[in-house]
Amino acid sequence: MGGGDLELGQLLAAAEAAPPGESVEVVANDLRKRFGAERVSFLFVDLVGHRLLRLITQADDGGGAAERIDLEGSVYDAVLRSQRQHVEPDGLGGRRVISPVTNRGDCIGLLELTLQNADDTVLAQIEDAAHALAYIIVTDRRFTDLYHAGRRTTRTSLAAEIQHQLLPSASCCEAPQFTLAAGLVPADDIGGDTYDFTLDRDTLHLSITDAMGHDTHSALLATLLVGALRGARRSGCDALQQARRAHDALLTHSRGLATGQLLCISLATGTCELVNAGHPRPLRLRKGATEVEEVQLAANLPFGVAAPGSYRVQQLQLLPGDRLVLLTDGMQERGAGAVDLASLMWDTRASHPREAVRTLTTAVLDACRGNLRDDATVLVLDWHGPQREDG
Repeated sequence: MGGGDLELGQLLAAAEAAPPGESVEVVANDLRKRFGAERVSFLFVDLVGHRLLRLITQADDGGGAAERIDLEGSVYDAVLRSQRQHVEPDGLGGRRVISPVTNRGDCIGLLELTLQNADDTVLAQIEDAAHALAYIIVTDRRFTDLYHAGRRTTRTSLAAEIQHQLLPSASCCEAPQFTLAAGLVPADDIGGDTYDFTLDRDTLHLSITDAMGHDTHSALLATLLVGALRGARRSGCDALQQARRAHDALLTHSRGLATGQLLCISLATGTCELVNAGHPRPLRLRKGATEVEEVQLAANLPFGVAAPGSYRVQQLQLLPGDRLVLLTDGMQERGAGAVDLASLMWDTRASHPREAVRTLTTAVLDACRGNLRDDATVLVLDWHGPQREDG
């Protein structure tokens, strides 16, 4: 491709040398030099997954306002769903290329450009550049608000800002043993829902919580709850110890009550240790089963209830092919109660968890006519089974 080529190592070095808000520009310059790319842009997926915001690189910026694009039914929607590169004529004798920018299953956005010549080798290198861009953005968004601000297509309240900062930076994760995705549709008056996950060497940790109240009260209660859970988890506590720490934190600070489920899943065996603090039961669809079942769990008292009693661990054995769905009561109550979640789980059983989450949350939002009275949160976990060594 000539002297303008940048190998991956050089591309990453160039991105690191540039200001963190210009990483997209670095990749765009590389694509222009190597392939003569034009109209290079990056499209963010917004917080609720309904719109895209186009970030136009400097060389192609016409000076207009940032373009907002409705995602539903668009070619961009198809690329995000399929996670496959899309190529079509651009109407000017060139080819329009759209590649997913995704990191470990988390859809960050899309890279779009036009080319005059694009053979299979060039298209493959553009896919590689889009993959590299995902890693660059994941790194650089620690240092700039550009990528956070780009995901906001509507005004965010203080409670919503607090709630969003409590969530993991990624809503999806893929690993050899599992794939998971989560979604939170906030109520008009924030209802205190959170979800969390992290992966260490031998355990997948999951939590889903629902803090009592609305608006900033529930957001502050959720902050205390999530902080206690993360602090306990990061100090090596198991699910039972995490539950006790969360309970004590709410009692000590007299902030209110919260329900939740805490799961610690062994990557080697699929054995799950679970604490259920007054939370709705999960749903499960087993490989080869003909219907969705509610997992029969005993319920301890919610976190923060000043009453005698103690939390206890229950065991759940995950089998390869299991799909487990954790949810908050906002997915089941009031207008959302009209949604047959079990039927939707069955209908989306072959879909990626990311798409299953989208189907479930969209159905609840539609049933409530766009106005939720309580947050609706869902986490979908596909268990593939322990990683096996070859040979």
